[in-house]
Amino acid sequence: MSGRTSPGGGTAAPGGTAVIDDIGGPSRPASRHLGLALLVIATAQLMVVLDATIVNVALPDIQKALGFSGTGLEWVVNAYALTFGGLLLLGGRAGDILGRRRVFIGGIVLFSVASLLGGFATSEAWLLAARALQGVGGAIVAPTALALVTTTFPEGPPRNRAMGVYSAMSIGGAAVGLLAGGILTTYLSWRWVLFVNVPIGVVVALLAPRAIAAAPPREVTAAGHRRSRRGSFDIPGAITSTLGLAALVYGLSSAATSANGVSHWGDTKVIVSLVAAVVLLAGFLIIESRSKHALMPLRIFKNRNRSGAYLIMLCVGTAMFGMFFFLTIFVQTVWGYSALKTGIAYLPMVATIMVMAGLSAQLVPKIGARPLLLAGSAIGTGGMFWLSRINEHSTYAGGLLGPLIVTAAGLGVLFMPITLIALSKVQDQDSGLASSLLNTGQQVGGSIGLAVLGTVAWTVVANTARNSAAHAKAAAEAAARAGHPLHESAAQIASAKTAIYNHALSVGFSRGFEVSALIALIALIVTIAMIRVKREDLAGVQAMPGA
Repeated sequence: MSGRTSPGGGTAAPGGTAVIDDIGGPSRPASRHLGLALLVIATAQLMVVLDATIVNVALPDIQKALGFSGTGLEWVVNAYALTFGGLLLLGGRAGDILGRRRVFIGGIVLFSVASLLGGFATSEAWLLAARALQGVGGAIVAPTALALVTTTFPEGPPRNRAMGVYSAMSIGGAAVGLLAGGILTTYLSWRWVLFVNVPIGVVVALLAPRAIAAAPPREVTAAGHRRSRRGSFDIPGAITSTLGLAALVYGLSSAATSANGVSHWGDTKVIVSLVAAVVLLAGFLIIESRSKHALMPLRIFKNRNRSGAYLIMLCVGTAMFGMFFFLTIFVQTVWGYSALKTGIAYLPMVATIMVMAGLSAQLVPKIGARPLLLAGSAIGTGGMFWLSRINEHSTYAGGLLGPLIVTAAGLGVLFMPITLIALSKVQDQDSGLASSLLNTGQQVGGSIGLAVLGTVAWTVVANTARNSAAHAKAAAEAAARAGHPLHESAAQIASAKTAIYNHALSVGFSRGFEVSALIALIALIVTIAMIRVKREDLAGVQAMPGA
């Protein structure tokens, strides 16, 4: 043959095309342009993550344009969350079975088409259908993009650098979405928070075939026979996992206490959804334990470090999404920030995340992943607790900038090692599954965070507002009895009510941020108890069957 010998004993054709490994293991598809491949993958991930927050900024404008009710407006977010969260496992496994590059491009095209349709929406139903379709595309792209990082970049420094960039996009994308949403909504139209995905998606879809090599369709067995690497779809597993995850996300999204202090955990739809989620997901685990072509082979959890990484990601998603949501409401309602100013306020956080993600990529080969996980979770816990000290009288420089930077430093250090551990020693044919589980943990964690933090925060807000109003009324009555009645103008009364509500928001959200800090502390405890990965474990070790 005219090819050259690879370090692993296989052969590679000229130009970097993928070939079959001579020793029988699954070969890794090579890429002719690793830099371009990373740009394509990172841009796709940024597009999906950014969409989670960019639309939130435009919700008031969408409500005015299409006539959404208050409860109906929530479905602009929930329609995306349900299909995205419900289909992540299936999306990741589809890449393993059908070919990651093909599925990745298909997901990008679907996401872009859905964005185009949503931008042209003229009714509620039209927009909600487009958002649900966007969620399907996102559920395909997110796990496949991460799997492509593991199958395109060899373990060691190349993959560490790629993971650093991917991690920065995954965490920083949410804050970038707030800024982009503010700019587009302020200077163009709410429709552009959807249209903006179209040109990006087109470019990514056109560059992907050039940047990312297709996986080889066959592998060589130890006996020298070639066999297909494609598996079969686990239809019962796909149905139960999709419905179970969707029911879980819907139940949690509907459970949180609303802004008026009314709890919804006892609502019939919440109870039915959560019970259905438990039944369906339990059935899914039973099916997977018996299926020959399992959607989620349970062997993926045999690795203690990997299982620990999934739990840590669940905690990170729970703490991070709730923090972003309530902090955005705080600065816009209490401090009066515009959408654009809110996005700008997050820029130091984005910059810190990117710097620390790059730093963690450089430190992993030198000190290993476990010290970074310990440091990142500890720093993140401290930053979120510091953030809980914020109140209506704080300033950006004195009350918000410091906590944001410290929290961002912790997240930036934490995210890349989690991802690296979760995908270390995973066989190529399971990399999509391993990636989808990581994304599922983050997505489900986000739903849990909004439900738990929402319940705590809005309950405290309602109680604080009620107590403050009662105290103000009692003081006015006491003054009147003492012969010094208060004579306040309508403007003064309105100002007093605003001050009471802003104080209530400060107290309530402070309790919510304390919950975020507690959840980040749980991530630290999980790291101490479960993560035992050594530095050499991430230094280019090949995947072992059943790892």
